[in-house]
Amino acid sequence: MDNEALRIPKKLHHVELWTHPEGRVAGSIYLHLQSNQHAGEERPEEVLNQPEPFLVLRCYAPEELRFYNKKSIIRVQYRGTPSAASPDLVTLGCRLHMMDGCILSGVIKEFLLPAHRRLFDYINHSGEAFIKLHLASGEVCLINKAYIVRVSADPDAGGQD
Repeated sequence: MDNEALRIPKKLHHVELWTHPEGRVAGSIYLHLQSNQHAGEERPEEVLNQPEPFLVLRCYAPEELRFYNKKSIIRVQYRGTPSAASPDLVTLGCRLHMMDGCILSGVIKEFLLPAHRRLFDYINHSGEAFIKLHLASGEVCLINKAYIVRVSADPDAGGQD
């Protein structure tokens, strides 16, 4: 039997993980070439917010596959792509104070229902463990809500402190 015929095509996406207690780890996660939620490739936040408790990370040094428990991941950071302009895209500037003392400032850019366009509504969305923050540097940060101490609105946000 041809094992290649059973393989699900995926691509590697470079990320940096901050985990507890290990710290910063560089590597790549595997993304499906077609998302089951929308047209186009799967996005990193889809992988992090899936119900499976572990994700696969291909590490560079040492070169190996690792399986990380998503509950131990504090945040995932990667180079973002510019969002397409849309009148339905809501932007919410905020500052996140993390358990490790880090303060992240940035902008949340999401399509939200009119009745749920407040920062409070977004961070309390129960279906997702990780929220997505766009940093002024152009990077995207997926943050585990379990490691956030507090959130405040910040209309001047956009960078990382």
